[in-house]
Amino acid sequence: MTLASPPAAVEKFSAAYKSHAADSASSPEWLKSRRQQAWSTFSELGLPTKRRGNELWKYTNLQPLAAADFEYGVTGSVTLDQIKAAGPWDDAWNTVVVVDGNFHAELSNLHGTAGLTAGSLAEAIAEGTGNIEQQLGSLAGSEEYAFTALSTAFIDDGAYVAVADGTELGQPVQVIFVTSDNAASRASYPRLLVDTGANSSVVLIETYVNLADSAQFSAPVVEVFAGEGSSVHHYRVQMENESSFHLGTTRVAQLGNTDFTSTSFAVGASIARNDIHTLLDAPGATCTLHGLYMTNGDQQQDQEISTTHAKPGCTSDQFYKGILSGKSTAVFSGKVIVERDAQKSEAGQKDLNLLLSRGAEIYAKPSLEIYADDVVAAHGATAGHVDRDTLFYLQSRGVDEEAAKAILVRGFAEEMLNEFKPEALNEFVEKITDERIPILLAESDTIGTA
Repeated sequence: MTLASPPAAVEKFSAAYKSHAADSASSPEWLKSRRQQAWSTFSELGLPTKRRGNELWKYTNLQPLAAADFEYGVTGSVTLDQIKAAGPWDDAWNTVVVVDGNFHAELSNLHGTAGLTAGSLAEAIAEGTGNIEQQLGSLAGSEEYAFTALSTAFIDDGAYVAVADGTELGQPVQVIFVTSDNAASRASYPRLLVDTGANSSVVLIETYVNLADSAQFSAPVVEVFAGEGSSVHHYRVQMENESSFHLGTTRVAQLGNTDFTSTSFAVGASIARNDIHTLLDAPGATCTLHGLYMTNGDQQQDQEISTTHAKPGCTSDQFYKGILSGKSTAVFSGKVIVERDAQKSEAGQKDLNLLLSRGAEIYAKPSLEIYADDVVAAHGATAGHVDRDTLFYLQSRGVDEEAAKAILVRGFAEEMLNEFKPEALNEFVEKITDERIPILLAESDTIGTA
């Protein structure tokens, strides 16, 4: 039984791929070969529309994506004021702006910081910057996964960030991917490659904003190479419009004594997925993956979170929270693999969900695969609503019912919001949360019930 979409759905991407390959004839041979190999993989896999027997997509219906038509090469104009209004911004940050897949120097805010290389992925490819030939597509391309293959087949421009050995950056680096305001439904494949040197430190903010009203398809791929002793504090903000598809992939390779922390914030999109895998590939690596997702209406948010402990003495923690209302759906699929030689590993995994409506559904599937015998590990997941006694407690202290409901929902989210440390970023996610809560409550029918 095939798990893929029918050939017609794959063919819709074929003409665009052939056109892209023709337009990219001057690309380095290694990149053309990588694109071709990726296209062959996607052609075999197709879109994962069959759900029975397909654990990765068991709870996600991709038929609407397979049925949709998208244009390529259609771009629109964006102003800096629009970007600042739509996403987080601080003039002190180094910010790389990518619009409709292409780097825009005139919209970016780069200070020429010592030890930091940040800018166009296409330019880095053309110039053979750093280890780009060895790195690009090596993490996300080493698996048979439809959307990373599709993205790799269309590699063109995007963002490249490299931090030199021993560099500790005092201000965050933001990469903001913008979908311009355009009536056309378009497909885009945002790409980000991050290479942090030994004993370096960086705060990285990865932001997606959508200025269009029409349905868009975005399949971003991020690859992070964390060098020996480096620290990467990563934030991911996803804010697509509510008719779009956002299927993101992040792959992280950590060397010894590295510290990788990622906190995500996800709202909007008809169907969205945050698929992140971290490989702890040397002793002393530490990984923390946290996130907050909110859904309403018929939206769906998937969190596909996995960590592999490949070497001894590594630590990982997964902790996600979801707030769901209306007839929306969320999926948390968390996996921790501890390989046979990864003794003295420590791993934690937790997913908590607040269901504001009877029609909302959460599919939580935490799992541990442990092949070593000297391990400390735990996992768990819960889903529930705000009961009558909790709501009455606030009302009995003079808080009106609607305000009490908002306080309780906000309180559930607060723990994750506090993890967004840069001030401008924290203010932004708090503002979006405060704007989202009335929408969630308008579709709620479980708060204060037994």
